[in-house]
Amino acid sequence: MPDQQRIYLVIMDETEEATRALRFAARRAVRTGGGVHILALVPRQEFVAFAGVQATIEQEAHDRAEVLATAAAGSLASESGLAPLISVRQGNGPQVVREYLKEHAEVSALVLGAAEDGSGPLVTHFAAEAGTLPCVLMIVPGGVDDETIDAVS
Repeated sequence: MPDQQRIYLVIMDETEEATRALRFAARRAVRTGGGVHILALVPRQEFVAFAGVQATIEQEAHDRAEVLATAAAGSLASESGLAPLISVRQGNGPQVVREYLKEHAEVSALVLGAAEDGSGPLVTHFAAEAGTLPCVLMIVPGGVDDETIDAVS
């Protein structure tokens, strides 16, 4: 893969660990001449009896995820000059990530952030199944600060 650009996939949400994962991925991408994909996940909403209400709830969740991903992309662009590819998808997190990886064979690494007080569901899922992934799995620990991330990325 030496002639291909390295692409780092970050799963974006409102957590600090996602922010740390994005920082790590951005620094790696800059240093390796690569790029970043940001995937914002929208969980399926609980069933509501009225379809119109359901659609409104799902649209609002989608809009929040899109704003979050766009804001993260803006910060990334201003700090590193990278213009990431942004995707917003609804569904079961691990399943959506696997589908995304199948559609985007150019992704070299899945970068996830772990919380200091324990791993989230994506870290737990993909750490247990790392051997089945089509790319490298990178997990940024929750206890590291920006200086450490910058030094190791």
